[in-house]
Amino acid sequence: MPADRILFESHSHTPLCKHADGMPTEYAAVAEARGLLGMHVTCHNPMPDGFSSGVRMAESEFDQYVDLVAETTDQWRGRVDVRLGLEADYFEGHEAYLEKQLSSADFHFVLGSVHPQIGEFRETYWQDDLVEVQRIYFNLLAKSAETGLFDSLAHPDLIKNFTSEAWDPESILEVIRPALDRIAKTGVAMELNTSGVNKRISEMNPFPDMLAEMKTRDIPVTLGADAHVPERVGDGYETAMQLLQSVGYTHVNFFTNRQRRSVKIDDALDSLIPVGEATSQSTR
Repeated sequence: MPADRILFESHSHTPLCKHADGMPTEYAAVAEARGLLGMHVTCHNPMPDGFSSGVRMAESEFDQYVDLVAETTDQWRGRVDVRLGLEADYFEGHEAYLEKQLSSADFHFVLGSVHPQIGEFRETYWQDDLVEVQRIYFNLLAKSAETGLFDSLAHPDLIKNFTSEAWDPESILEVIRPALDRIAKTGVAMELNTSGVNKRISEMNPFPDMLAEMKTRDIPVTLGADAHVPERVGDGYETAMQLLQSVGYTHVNFFTNRQRRSVKIDDALDSLIPVGEATSQSTR
């Protein structure tokens, strides 16, 4: 592995989730072109009894997923460090199922997600009072950290894109701060997800004031482009790290063997290959 590469893409998907395109080897090629050390494949985990089955791999495909990542790891060995990860839904009542699943393979990184757009969330938690739905979401986010099942929490203000008409960043901080206090006590990291700029409220997840509140509690941050197509690997990383610096962060993190590794943001920025140069390299 080239010595000057120090950063991972920590959030990428495969076609097994039914809403992503491109095989992991195509994502790895972009990671190499962008100057990344490695990449976690973090496809949506299987859930039981048809739970939101249209947006995740089936239980019968789990072994196929593990094998697919292992094949990509072997293919890119010495060039890009491809690691097995998972984006796993936190949903109350499924903790034991998830704990068993996470012990069934050698995961290097596990993202915990609360997805308010899925039918099961809507059926269980949704109501006309959208501010109350936001409160429920951030409570669930804190509860997910308290399970100890996850390494980092994905797109941690995702709810804003599904309750945008009731989203008030200033007032919602009164709900977010107690949730962050609980998360900080667990030591779980939180993700800065660059794909938020492509969503209804066009800004990274979480929004800057929430990110600043995370910094005051010294919550570690991982980076993820949430890549559902290969060309989004590492997308927005420079802007994301500059945003982190603007609220006081000096380091960014990734995981291997489910252990957190920290690198200086200045060094990470220097290590990346600009997008224009990366595009030309990836097409050679």
